[in-house]
Amino acid sequence: MESIKGIFRIGNGPSSSHTMGPRKAAIEFLERNSDAHRFEVTLYGALAATGKGHLTDQAILDVLARAVPTEIIWKPTQFLTFHPNGMMFEAFDAIDKKMESWTIFSIGGGSLANEKTEIVKGESVYDMCHIGNIMDWCNQNGTSYWEYVDRCEQSDIWDYLAHVWEVMQTGIRRGLDTDGVLPGGLGVRRKASDYYIRSTGYTDAMRNRGLVYSYALATSEENAAGGEIVTAPTCGSSGVLPAVLYHLQQTRNFSKQRILRALATAGLFGAVVKHNASVSGADVGCQGEVGVACAMAAAAACQLFGGTTAQIEYAAEMGLEHHLGLTCDPICGLVQIPCIERNAFAAARAMDSNIYSNYTDGRHRVSFDRVVEVMRETGHDIPSLYKETAEGGLAKAGSF
Repeated sequence: MESIKGIFRIGNGPSSSHTMGPRKAAIEFLERNSDAHRFEVTLYGALAATGKGHLTDQAILDVLARAVPTEIIWKPTQFLTFHPNGMMFEAFDAIDKKMESWTIFSIGGGSLANEKTEIVKGESVYDMCHIGNIMDWCNQNGTSYWEYVDRCEQSDIWDYLAHVWEVMQTGIRRGLDTDGVLPGGLGVRRKASDYYIRSTGYTDAMRNRGLVYSYALATSEENAAGGEIVTAPTCGSSGVLPAVLYHLQQTRNFSKQRILRALATAGLFGAVVKHNASVSGADVGCQGEVGVACAMAAAAACQLFGGTTAQIEYAAEMGLEHHLGLTCDPICGLVQIPCIERNAFAAARAMDSNIYSNYTDGRHRVSFDRVVEVMRETGHDIPSLYKETAEGGLAKAGSF
């Protein structure tokens, strides 16, 4: 299983699979064909269907068109077999002879893959890829999930997570300080600062819930506006984990070290899902984005509150289980409606999953690994109409 760095990628929104992934692919292709005289890029399936709303063309053109003329070709009804988010890059020389053709897929979280996955797959650093096995190892050795991360990752992982945490906090603060209408044409106004201010008028539980909402909205609105965020595990679900951790640090005064350890645990659970299923909305629906983000945040919160390995696993299991079947149906292909609101609700649900789990001894019937398996099966059973094509569900014409 790959490093948790693949779960926490720093970049600009609004979409890890539609913006960060295509940009990364364009950079790789340009490096190999720096002497090309023109490029053609064909976008397929879900990547083409919602690409304009996700700024996919802009992400590619910002790289390639600065070098030579580049044409974007849209094929939203043609789905390639490997993954719904397909791209074909073609380079041409001075006499218009094709130099290279490269088909690559943006599989979620900013990662790239194709049939020859060894070309783009990261180095495997974990010897176990199921939470059940990892939990058994932790119990046998008297360690926590974050200590397993520390054992497997390179020594720079804590510096990396420290940077991730700084970007997360900065994104929240920037989002809270920014007002106005989000780009894209839907006329969606930023709400984070309003929620933050209104929360101060309540006491205890209501105030805390309002603050969690405001932090999730802040990051999600920054993402929708193309601001710098951290995938956790994707851009579209980037508001959940930061909201939970920021709120707990602000209200419970957890040390930076404990926050980073919680981040490590969250990343481990996210990496397990990515390895065994998917975190791509185009592949498995929003259950793979917001659902996984909720599971990651629930695990992180449970660890901060002293949960056992079993309680942490249970909290994560609930966070994902209760998002099973969630479709990915963004209106106009924008990561705004219902995405932003879903981040706020998932952050609150993560907090509830932690509380529920801590009332138990951690024993339960359905394991996290089983829910991951079910999520993958469910996602593949969901018709493509409801997986990031902007043609079904809430995105269907007339629903807004």
